[in-house]
Amino acid sequence: MNATALIAEDEPLLAQALQAELALAWPELVVRVVGDGDAAVAQALALRPDVLLLDIRMPGQSGLEAAAELAEEWPDDQPFPALVFVTAYDAYAVQAFEAQAVDYLLKPVQPGRLRLTVQRVQALLAQRRPATGPLDATLEQLRCLMSQTSSPAARLQVIPASVGNSIRMVQLSEVVAFEAADKYVRVLLAQGEVLIRTPLKELMPQLDPAVFWQVHRGTVVRAEAIESVTRNEAGRMSLRLRARPESFAVSRLYADRFRAM
Repeated sequence: MNATALIAEDEPLLAQALQAELALAWPELVVRVVGDGDAAVAQALALRPDVLLLDIRMPGQSGLEAAAELAEEWPDDQPFPALVFVTAYDAYAVQAFEAQAVDYLLKPVQPGRLRLTVQRVQALLAQRRPATGPLDATLEQLRCLMSQTSSPAARLQVIPASVGNSIRMVQLSEVVAFEAADKYVRVLLAQGEVLIRTPLKELMPQLDPAVFWQVHRGTVVRAEAIESVTRNEAGRMSLRLRARPESFAVSRLYADRFRAM
């Protein structure tokens, strides 16, 4: 079977070893290699590979974060690549991957296990057809994996934020949304906003997921502050919050929250 693949692995020797074993297990496969999650997103969108092999831990974006961004940006009329995660996670994480039917490879990659992965991917590609909603299964898998592999943390109550020469102690109850902005996170209040340097992915484990909903890779909103959700002609969602003038994009990964009951 002729196909194309993109490997994202930040350790060159491991990337070379994986590419060499793939050449033996799947000689017809055309493989490209990148060294981080950001490059994986850019190259995947440019090349549209049939298979993505993503290392979980990479500089910048992790493999899961890269997959989530690709799920948001992928064209509606194109089948999403078959996902294989390369991981050094323990048995707990491996069980999560198996339960969600996303294939995985443990480091160091064993030839026999890689051959099994190749067989699974080839079977998937043989059955794959361009269809409406090709991302549905992948989105559900990513949602489950991201929730199961996140680390618990103490709940946040107060946010120290620099305001001029002073520190403002913002109560979490005042916050209606968090939005990533370059090197900062905008902490949006009913009246005004403050900026903090803590990355959104570090804030997320400290927030109650029943109170604060992630609606985009760069946006988290207070659920009870949502006023309305609309869908445009292309099927993309956006929401508005009470007491805020701007609208916020809802990504495919989190659109499932807003399906009518």
